[in-house]
Amino acid sequence: MKTWGRTLTAAGIHGPRLRDDYTRQRSLVAAYRRHAYAAVRLLLPAEVVPHVIAATAFMHHTDTLLDQGAAEAGNAAGEDAAAWEKEVADALASGESRHPVLRALLHTVSVHPRMKGHIEEFLAGASLDRDFTGFADEAGYQRYVDAYALPAFMLVACLLLAPDADAEGDGAAGSRALCRAYIDGSQRLDFVNDLAEDLRDGRLALPAEALERHGVCRADLERGRDTPGTRSLLTASLDRARRDLLASRRLPGFAPSAHRAFIRAFVSLEVLTADAALGKGTGLFGGPARPAVPAALGVLLREYRRRGR
Repeated sequence: MKTWGRTLTAAGIHGPRLRDDYTRQRSLVAAYRRHAYAAVRLLLPAEVVPHVIAATAFMHHTDTLLDQGAAEAGNAAGEDAAAWEKEVADALASGESRHPVLRALLHTVSVHPRMKGHIEEFLAGASLDRDFTGFADEAGYQRYVDAYALPAFMLVACLLLAPDADAEGDGAAGSRALCRAYIDGSQRLDFVNDLAEDLRDGRLALPAEALERHGVCRADLERGRDTPGTRSLLTASLDRARRDLLASRRLPGFAPSAHRAFIRAFVSLEVLTADAALGKGTGLFGGPARPAVPAALGVLLREYRRRGR
């Protein structure tokens, strides 16, 4: 694995300010999800690493602003989210920005032009997250996946899949379906795993229809009640998330060989997270589950060796 400086050079990032912009995004991403950052650094070719980090940092920055806007609608946080969407649109139109997140993103777009369309699709669905008030039913959740979660995932996926994998055609339809299966499972897992934090912020992302089906009310979740209904609700949601994640395991077949180890690893790490959440059960009311460190390291080591072969 190259040093960070050599990684930037391998990716063709040379200007001091631009290198600093990417370095700042690396620090944010590494702090946000350490095991995912480790997989990026260990398993992807150096020339794509800074671009994956720039896309991830942009997605996370945007998502954070949108979540704040949804939790505090009508105040400065909500206005910041709208202002950010305009700033991104202006940056894409002009090719320039004063914001370090966007300067890095714009350079990545110049290297990977097809990302621009995915950014625009992501922004088009941003209002669904910014104005989020909950899902009445599974159909509402699925609309959210299509309009916001999948476009967000495609910001990174477009860097990892073969150049024609997200274009028109049968192969693209196959890769898009697998991307959707992955993000459907991953997003559902996040909503369950982050339940305690979301409830503290006044946000509940499990469909009301699902709560009713299991005989659970919002107060049961807010008070962390360990009941047959809450246990069955969490288990059913996590089982479905796990099935969708497993259904996406053919996705590496749509990627260049150099990217396949990483794709296999991030699917495996999400499945490990789902397993950890299932094991924790109603303990999720106290905080999210994380994969056991030895198991996560085992995934990374296995794929690193496989990539070497």
